[in-house]
Order: sequence, then structure tokens, then C-alpha cells
Amino acid sequence: MIRKPELPAGYVETPGRKRRRSAASSQRGSLPPEDAIVGKDPAVVIRRGEGPNVQGKIRANGYANGTANGHTNGKPKSKDKKVIDGWEEGSDPRIDLNPHFEFGGSWGVSAMMLGFPLLMYYMWIGATYYDGRFPTRSSSSETYSHFLRHLGQLAYEGAFPTLRAWIIYWSFFVFEGVCYLYMPGVYGKGKPLPSLGGKQLLYYCSGVSSFYFTIVLALFLHITGLFKLYTLIDLFGPLMSVAILSGFLVSFIAYFSAIYRDATHRMTGYPVYDFFMGAELNPRMFGWLDFKMFFEVRLPWFILFLVTLGAAARQYENEGYISGEVGFLLMAHFLYANACCKGEELIATTWDMYYEKWGFMLIFWNLAGVPLSYCHCTIYLANHHPSTYSHSTPILIFFYTSYLFAYWVWDTANSQKNMLRARERGYAIDRKTFPQLPWKEVKNPKVIQTETGDALLCDGWYGLARKIHYTCDLYFALCWGAITGFASPFPWFYPVFFTAMIVHRASRDIVRCREKYGDAWAEYERRVPYLFIPYVI
Repeated sequence: MIRKPELPAGYVETPGRKRRRSAASSQRGSLPPEDAIVGKDPAVVIRRGEGPNVQGKIRANGYANGTANGHTNGKPKSKDKKVIDGWEEGSDPRIDLNPHFEFGGSWGVSAMMLGFPLLMYYMWIGATYYDGRFPTRSSSSETYSHFLRHLGQLAYEGAFPTLRAWIIYWSFFVFEGVCYLYMPGVYGKGKPLPSLGGKQLLYYCSGVSSFYFTIVLALFLHITGLFKLYTLIDLFGPLMSVAILSGFLVSFIAYFSAIYRDATHRMTGYPVYDFFMGAELNPRMFGWLDFKMFFEVRLPWFILFLVTLGAAARQYENEGYISGEVGFLLMAHFLYANACCKGEELIATTWDMYYEKWGFMLIFWNLAGVPLSYCHCTIYLANHHPSTYSHSTPILIFFYTSYLFAYWVWDTANSQKNMLRARERGYAIDRKTFPQLPWKEVKNPKVIQTETGDALLCDGWYGLARKIHYTCDLYFALCWGAITGFASPFPWFYPVFFTAMIVHRASRDIVRCREKYGDAWAEYERRVPYLFIPYVI
């Protein structure tokens, strides 16, 4: 059984979690130094006495006592109270008093929950049985009903969720969970949570050691023949089905578990929409495994990299070399997964950790959507001979050099922003993880202070464009598609989808930041007028 960590002095357990504490565990230790590498005793904690107290009587589960029924028709907003990210000061944090229904509300998210899995199967069928082209009717005389039955039969025969696929997928899942708990790591400190009176959570971040250990173990299993890495390519269909079913299964457990434990947060009262967006803000297991951090950092990007590593292993075994195109994707996917790990403690202050709830959107996309739809660039290269997609040496040089430049901008831009946040919280860690890049932090940066206590960075890369990291992300996506050429549409799914997602997310961020920061955000837009590309847009 996992031994529960002891809480550092001056901290209390996360609200909403009932725990039994033995007499032996009553003595508390102290926090490790900020630059320390810690072992397997990270505590999930919030500092006692920080920020304003939640008004009203506090119940045993950590929520403010309220009378609303969990729907949007609850207690009306008071004119003299501020609404912060859907939560009104002093109100019940379980109720979203200022809901913004995205994606078309309940009907829109229902279509997405049905449409995304079907789209994943459609792309896999095209990549596997139609040489990377769109699956279409064999002739004009074939009825659509017969064509759809044919697609269903292909999915059943080639993507049935076999027992072996379940074992592979969930063995990896559990293995990474154990690595999260026991591999060496550091602490990261989240943003103050308004609904908890400004209290902050600590996050245990062992992504770097977990990632490298995963790579070493994967190579060992491949070299010894215990598990060939290209099995991920051979069993892609069954593994995709397992991931899709797991996404739904975990989403149901997360939603109904939060309701049962009375741990819901910012609910709109529309069950389908709340199921999609999530019911719980900070779900944790054993008091220290943060599910949002675990799902966002490890599962999707580790799987994506391992799939590409499997494609490289297959090509090397068949051809005796790794093509420049496969090598490019291997580099790109390694850098992205590695970046998520080396800056994991900085993710603790991001919007996903601070605001987004743990629902179908995050769960399904991290378990299935990201790793098994973003990888179609890899699948196309794995299914075709290098001669069919080879680029000239100058073109490959351009891909590699331009990508590394964009990566430098992206990595250091995210570091500049998140290091500022971490220093504001008094919990910045100057780690020496690979790669260390110049200009990762702006010394004495120009900032705009806001009424919420947050500072808006208008220096460094963010003095040139407000969403410059999105621009780099989009360039990554375009490169992942372009390296495969234009013979198949499926490697271009990620660039197209990501473009739409980035535009939506940027517009959503702007609306909320204008509402949250007011005049300070207006001043930020005045000082930094460009959104994506300096001096262009």
C-alpha cells in the first residue's frame, strides 16, 4: 500500500478529502529546500492562513455552506461582490454563478463526445486500409449503408480492443503512476485559488526522471526482445480502441466520484455540459498524485514519443537506417515531451491547473485524442517506404534548423512567463534540466500590476507578442504535417485542428482577461499590440 506522506508544518490537507491519521503520523516534518531533489514523500498541501477567508460557515468537506441547488438558478450575485473566474466571493464554490457555455453548450459537447471517437476510427481506417487517403465508396453503385457497414467491419476486425491491448495500455498507465509517486522530483507551487481563500497547492513533479527512466526501460525491452517498440505500430488499432474506451470509463468515474464525495466545483447545472467540462477542480489520489498534472504531462506526450520511437525502430530493422523525416519527428516529439517534463513545476501555475476542471475534455483528449490522433504524421511514415516521402537535403536542413529556432522561442517564452509566476509565489526553482537555453528568464522584467495581485509580463518575448508561444506551437504542428508531404490528409489533422483550437483558446483568454484584469489588460494590449507575430498580427 502507498504510504501517505506527512504534511509539512504550517500546512493542512486539501479540502474535500476525508482521511484517517494514525498517531504515528501526527508529527510533521518541514518542507524541503526549494532547490532540493526530493524522493517519494511529496505532500499535497495548502498553506494555512493565506488570503481572505471564505465567508460563511465552512463545512467538513471544505466548501462554503450555501443554499443553492447546484444549478445556474442559485443565489443571485451581489452587486458589491466580485466574481472571479465564475466564483463570487463568499459564495458556494460548487456553483458557477457566471457560466460561459463553450463549444455550443450541451448539444455541442455531445456532438464532440460522439464525433471525436468516430473521427479517430475514420482516420485510422484511411491510414491503414486506403493508403492514407479518405475512405470512400468503391463505386457510385455502392449504397452508403453498405459503405458504413464496411467501415464498421474494418474497425471491428482491425481495431477490436483485445486483452493484450488492454494489458499493454494499462500496464503503461500504472507504471507511469508509480513513477509519478516514487521517482525523484521537485515541488511546484500553484496559483492561489480564490474559492479556497487564496490558498495554494503543492505539486510533486517527477516528470524528468520518469521520462528518462521510461525511455531506458523501453529500449531495454526492445533490445532484449521482451517487447518490441514497433508493437505500438502493429497494434495501433486495438490500442486506440482501448484508449477511447478508457477515456469514457475514467470520465464517468471522475464525474460520479466527485458528486458522490461532494467534491464538485463550479457546476452549471447542465449534466452533459458539466460531464464534458468536469466536476472536480483538483482531484488527487493518495493525497499527492494530481490527476490533471499526471494526465497532461506524462500520458499523451510519452505515448506519442514512444509511437514515433517504435516507427524509427521498425524502419531501422527493415531498412538498416532511420530516414531524415522519421528522425525529424523523433526529435520533435522528444523535445515536446521533454519540455513538458523539464518545466513541469511551472505548469502548476497554468490555466489548465488553476481553472480547468477534470472532465471528459481533459481526460479523453489526454488518454486518446492527443497521443493517437496527433501521431498520424508518424503512422504515415511508418506505413510507407522512405522513397515515397523523401525530401532533399536542403529542405531537411531547413526543417531541422527552423524547428529548433521555433523551439528556442517557445521554450524560453514559456519559461519567462512561468518563472515570473513562480517568483511571485515565492517558489521559483532554477533547475538544470536538459536543455538549458539562453534568455529563459527576464531579469527585472517590465510588468503591469493588476487588482488581483497578478503581474502581466510585457517584457522579453511577451513584450513582442501576447501569444507568441501559440505561434510556435502552430509552427510545430505545421512542420509535423509538412514533413510527410501532401499525399495523405491525415497527418494534417493536427495542424488544422490545432489552428482552430488555438484561435478559440486565444479569443477565450482575451475575453476572460479583459473581464478579470480590466484596465490593466487594456494597458497591456496598448503596450503589446501584436497577438501572434511581432509587427504582423
